[in-house]
Amino acid sequence: MAAIHTRPTRNDNVIYVHNSEFSVSIGEKLIEELEKDPKIRKRLAELMVTDSDVRLAIINAVLADVATKSDLERMEAATKAELEKLEAATKRELEKLEERLRTEMENLRAEMKSELLKTEERLRTDFRSEIQREVRRLEDRISALESRITALENRVNAIEERLARLEGQMDLFIKLFIAFNLPTLIAVIGILLKMIFS
Repeated sequence: MAAIHTRPTRNDNVIYVHNSEFSVSIGEKLIEELEKDPKIRKRLAELMVTDSDVRLAIINAVLADVATKSDLERMEAATKAELEKLEAATKRELEKLEERLRTEMENLRAEMKSELLKTEERLRTDFRSEIQREVRRLEDRISALESRITALENRVNAIEERLARLEGQMDLFIKLFIAFNLPTLIAVIGILLKMIFS
């Protein structure tokens, strides 16, 4: 028959059953019996309820469990409050960031508009300057053409004056030629007439 005795090990609350072939703890043996027999479980429960010390231990354990739930609820409430604070802070930061971005966009838009106006004015000025340069070049060319035309007119006037002088000289030459050669012509004509009618 198996001998039952206690032997201290790492855990002094453990009691072992020893025989020549095997060694199991009484706790494991008790659990196996409780699992097998419902009557034993019922009897154990009755003993635990009727024993004031056991009942007090159970009540303390339940109260400890309730306290843990209360702590969890407080922790949940605190966590919720922290999340709400974090959400509010994040919302404020996002609003600040949005306002800063809006301000930056407005500044950038104003800067771009100013740059565009400056560029437009610079292009208009450059275009006006280019037009003025082209106008001056055209005016210079026109002035050169006018100078050439004036020179041509002067040459034409000089030629006309020379022609007028030549015409005057030709008239005078013709008159002198007629004056000097008229008697000779008349004599020649008379001779010819005599020859014809004789």
